[in-house]
Amino acid sequence: AIPTDPSVSTYPSVSTHPSVSAHPSVSAHPSVSAHPSVSAHPSVSGHPSVSAHPSVSAHPSVSFHPSVSANPSGSAFPSTLAHPGDLTQPSSSGREDLSTIRVSRRRWAVVLVFSCYSMCNAFQWIQYGSINNIFMYFYGVSSFAIDWLSMVYMLTYIPLLLPVAWLLEKFGLRNIALMGSALNCLGAWVKLGSLKPHLFPVTVLGQVICSVAQVFILGMPSRIASVWFGANEVSTACSIAVFGNQVGIAIGFLVPPVLVPNSKDKDKLAYHISIMFYIIAAVATLLFILVIIVFKEKPKHPPSRAQSLSYSLVPETSYLNPIIRLFKNLNFKLLIITYGLNTGAFYALSTLLNRMVILHFPGEEVNAGRIGLTIVIAGMFGAMISGIWLDRSKTYKETTLVVYVMTLVGMVVYTLTLPLQHLWIVFITAGTMGFFMTGYLPLGFEFAVELTYPESEGISSGLLNVSAQVFGIIFTISQGQIIENYGTMPGNIFLCVFLALGAALTALIKADLRRQKANMEFPENKLQEEEEKVENVEKADNVTSKAPTTLSEEHL
Repeated sequence: AIPTDPSVSTYPSVSTHPSVSAHPSVSAHPSVSAHPSVSAHPSVSGHPSVSAHPSVSAHPSVSFHPSVSANPSGSAFPSTLAHPGDLTQPSSSGREDLSTIRVSRRRWAVVLVFSCYSMCNAFQWIQYGSINNIFMYFYGVSSFAIDWLSMVYMLTYIPLLLPVAWLLEKFGLRNIALMGSALNCLGAWVKLGSLKPHLFPVTVLGQVICSVAQVFILGMPSRIASVWFGANEVSTACSIAVFGNQVGIAIGFLVPPVLVPNSKDKDKLAYHISIMFYIIAAVATLLFILVIIVFKEKPKHPPSRAQSLSYSLVPETSYLNPIIRLFKNLNFKLLIITYGLNTGAFYALSTLLNRMVILHFPGEEVNAGRIGLTIVIAGMFGAMISGIWLDRSKTYKETTLVVYVMTLVGMVVYTLTLPLQHLWIVFITAGTMGFFMTGYLPLGFEFAVELTYPESEGISSGLLNVSAQVFGIIFTISQGQIIENYGTMPGNIFLCVFLALGAALTALIKADLRRQKANMEFPENKLQEEEEKVENVEKADNVTSKAPTTLSEEHL
């Protein structure tokens, strides 16, 4: 409310009156010193928060004279704050205050909504493969054609990764979330036009649209975790984000065999398929609306020191430079291969599970879906436990290696027990394998972010997913042909060999945890500790009239 004089600076050349200088050696009043660290009278403290005269305040932002206000922008020391509480106050311009490390309450809503629409998209990936034989009969196509309804998700991802990663950097998190959920919704509605046996191309079109939506989804978990969650929550948040995708796969194994029973009446099949398609279209529409309401680009304050530093980095002018740098990182290249081998094996198993179980247990479509559900549910627990363990221990390399080796052991046991013709044994061994195989997925994302910080999480996650899609296509086609010609055991041994290779390569990765190093250089609680020290000094100043302590520019 007090007019400012552009020629007036707060320190050290502030003039409080034409005849009075604010220099430390000049007193603005017979009994009051204008310099905040000097008290001219025993009963008056020069502390910034105490006014020494009705018209004179030592606080830099308050006028020394009714007609003169110190201009804040004229300070020679913009990083020296007169009051420690200013460190945690939002900037007056309304932009983010990067000196404040604070998590947002909205973060849980953001990750849960993302997890839900990722779940919806994953359901649409596996809904055909879980009842492969029924859709073969309804559309009159081969099993390989139905397999391609799943593999199209993998094929579409490979050429679209780089354009979508560029869009993520260009237009931000919210716009990518809107595009992904919108395409997922559109694909679900397109499938409703394929409820006749001769309309197989329409269901292929709907699945292609959903596969494009997947490109906007798969690389998001680590980005959301880094942008919205604190250093001690990122791994858990990433696990929750991946968790939704796994829930979708689990529901995709469980629900289609229940909603679409095996029948030779195609009209009856069309009715049951329509129920499934209408339900998923309604859910996809609701989730698209929630994304519009809930999703924001980023919180007002950075949630971690590492994220604050990433905001201050100069944006990369060339899009290819980050990718070139990533491919010069030997540890990341090894992780790309090992992640692709593990996740590709999971994709192949998920796509071909119905066929494998039916070969050993004819007529058990529902139990085939339940076995798939068991694999994914166990994997979700594995993912959550792994995420919580990483947040507490920070042992990324050791945890990843142990989980990988146990995945190999679980796969070997599953391979040996499947031909024993005991369904309950298959449930146990498949669940054990799934606990580690599916639980590995968020570990790979988080380990990649650690190895590549401060590069974009979207690019590193996207490259991991490209590797997974490439190996997924190779493994699905190869294992499918092996099963068809030689049986399930040779097909599963084929996967075991590559999982053993992945475990060996994982052991060669060095734990270069760059994001953890950034957080350790300036822990999030260090700022709070500095402020508490300042407050303690201020309390002493009320008695001793000492100068206030300020944080240095280096600390900020």
